[in-house]
Amino acid sequence: MTDTTDFGFEKVPADEKAGRVAGVFSSVASRYDLMNDLMSAGLHRLWKRFTVDQSGLRPGQRVLDVAGGTGDLAIQFAKRVGPTGGVVLTDINAAMLKRGRDRVIDAGNVMPAVQCDAEHLPFQDSSFDCVSVAFGLRNMTDKLRALTEMHRVLRPGGRLLVLEFSHVWQPLQRLYDAYSFNVIPRLGKLITDDSESYRYLAESIRMHPDQEQLKTLLEQAGLERVEYFNLSAGVVALHRGYRL
Repeated sequence: MTDTTDFGFEKVPADEKAGRVAGVFSSVASRYDLMNDLMSAGLHRLWKRFTVDQSGLRPGQRVLDVAGGTGDLAIQFAKRVGPTGGVVLTDINAAMLKRGRDRVIDAGNVMPAVQCDAEHLPFQDSSFDCVSVAFGLRNMTDKLRALTEMHRVLRPGGRLLVLEFSHVWQPLQRLYDAYSFNVIPRLGKLITDDSESYRYLAESIRMHPDQEQLKTLLEQAGLERVEYFNLSAGVVALHRGYRL
């Protein structure tokens, strides 16, 4: 029997999801940052700044930015760790990674940009003081395996940061659904000529574990002292856990 997984509301063979997700991000890469600003009214910048503030990073430390896309977090992490530290930007999608690499360079930073699958990270055990994944986990086929890999490459005392769309405060659910399923796909059509990729975005958020379920998943992956912070009434949540 073929294993299946969620691709938005659709069930697909597990070995096809990565390719389907790659198609989504290759389609929207050139307008990805603009769409983020429009969809969130700029709030994604505040969510990412909060994530960096919660990282506890100090000069000289090493960071792995998984599914780092166009490099927003990598650029901010580089400022925190300074010239004696290091940041590695990764993404499974070549188009997104190219944009991220270019933006990192334009910001005056030099860092490795590695195309790789989060479920099979090509890094040694205990290599990083901090691992982050922002708006990427819900697109991964085997989330537990990916989180276990992130735990593996953390040094003892290191922390994992997972910034992801989550489950909104219940009184706002109907309004949020109307915005997600009506406004966002139309905006995607207008800006990227691709409404279906943004319909997938809305569907994938609904299929992603809620705050408590994701906390449990991090604990199953080996993280300890796991906590989460609801941002914008739960539209987004930041989970933080440690390798002890």
